[in-house]
Amino acid sequence: MGITTRPLMSNASRALTITIPAENEHGEVVPTSIAGEYPLTLYVDKREIVTLMTLGAAPEALTIGWLRNQRLIGSLDEIASVQVDWEVDSVSVTTHNGLRDVEEKLGTRTVTTGCGQGTVFGDLMAEVDEIRLPKDIHFSEARLYSLMDAVRKHESIYKQAGAVHGCALAVGQGDACEILMFFEDVGRHNAVDAIAGQMWLDGHEGGDKIFYTTGRLTSEMVIKTAQMGIPVLVSRSGLTQMGWEIARRIGLTMIGRAQGKHYLLFSGQERFTR
Repeated sequence: MGITTRPLMSNASRALTITIPAENEHGEVVPTSIAGEYPLTLYVDKREIVTLMTLGAAPEALTIGWLRNQRLIGSLDEIASVQVDWEVDSVSVTTHNGLRDVEEKLGTRTVTTGCGQGTVFGDLMAEVDEIRLPKDIHFSEARLYSLMDAVRKHESIYKQAGAVHGCALAVGQGDACEILMFFEDVGRHNAVDAIAGQMWLDGHEGGDKIFYTTGRLTSEMVIKTAQMGIPVLVSRSGLTQMGWEIARRIGLTMIGRAQGKHYLLFSGQERFTR
């Protein structure tokens, strides 16, 4: 991906769950794990940009991915440092040359259907028609089942505490599928941003990858997946009309309601083989 430098970064993951007392149906007090949720205010070059509500699992990757998916930065090389300070619930990003088109993009805001209300700055549909996804990638039914099995077996905060969404980046080998990274957060928009940020940090291209999400396939999820160059999007949940229309428009292979041996193939049928 042409990455020459990585930013100077903190490593400030928070405890992902806490234990609180709760009463069960018998009136018994039982210790119960619940997911964390913390405000993280993003500053770029000392300018306050947005406050994200997050689990706190990977705040640096989340920050980088958020800036990437908002199209405020074009490459990892533009970032000098990312420093998270939970004492003041903030993350400070320093860039080399400032943000791209910041006034224009921050002036337009779309509140999305993401849990906790995700926010997309700039025109939601900007640059969609310029996205070119690889057409020579094939995704088989056997590989889909392998992905679903890998996700089912993956250790997760959801199994402990619920109340979170998860996203996975996977790659296929023959009929098998391997999870490369898995992030959870209180909103699916945060989880996909963390994947996007970590992809840059690890130097992953998207063209041969599969993206999995536990959340709905909305326009935001479709656009962010396509921006990462990933041609296949899978969810255990359903989809929205706008998500479906954009997926068809850009040629994304989108599979929803994927649980057990059941799935629905909504778009991009030319990549899928049974």
